[in-house]
Amino acid sequence: MEYLHTFLLAVLVAFVGFMPPGMINMTSMKVSLEHHRREAVLFVAGAVTVILLQSFIAVTFAKYLAHNPYIIQYLTYAAIVIFLGLAFLFYRQARQQVRMQLKERKQNGYLAGMAMSSMNMLAIPFFLGYSTLLEAKGWLMLEPPHNYVFSLGAMAGSFLLFFIYILFAEYIHKRVQFLARNINYILSLLFLTLALITTYNTFLK
Repeated sequence: MEYLHTFLLAVLVAFVGFMPPGMINMTSMKVSLEHHRREAVLFVAGAVTVILLQSFIAVTFAKYLAHNPYIIQYLTYAAIVIFLGLAFLFYRQARQQVRMQLKERKQNGYLAGMAMSSMNMLAIPFFLGYSTLLEAKGWLMLEPPHNYVFSLGAMAGSFLLFFIYILFAEYIHKRVQFLARNINYILSLLFLTLALITTYNTFLK
């Protein structure tokens, strides 16, 4: 029963945490709109594989990371650079009207998802913060094998959310043509906003 509790907590944390428009869920919508839904599912599968690893690192080394905040600081700096780079990339694609080049072979969509998820340097601090908070309140245990169960729950929760975004992309394609036509501009603005917010929280707050 304790393992189920840990699993469901992780599902909830990942589902709620990735719910706002972000780099992975918006890109999964883009892939679903421009390619077959199967390609989008492969993309999401690759993304959640990395999330499994990121959440495992966060909960397994929570105490070490908490006592070495400079590691989180470096991850934040890297996230700012990556967000700015992705904002420029999607803006250039929108201007040139270049479609995302994902071939039909299965591993390409999967690897693209892994690459995109690996760029999210804020995932480890996110899972670290929530797991530490839940442990402090006595709602979560992070000792083995609970850390493994938590990681599996984080992967399941994020996959569930991203799959909902894929299903929602079909609705967008049929009902909201403006968003479908301007997805690259929207992604560019999203990453620019993330970069500005992260910069503000890091240097100005």
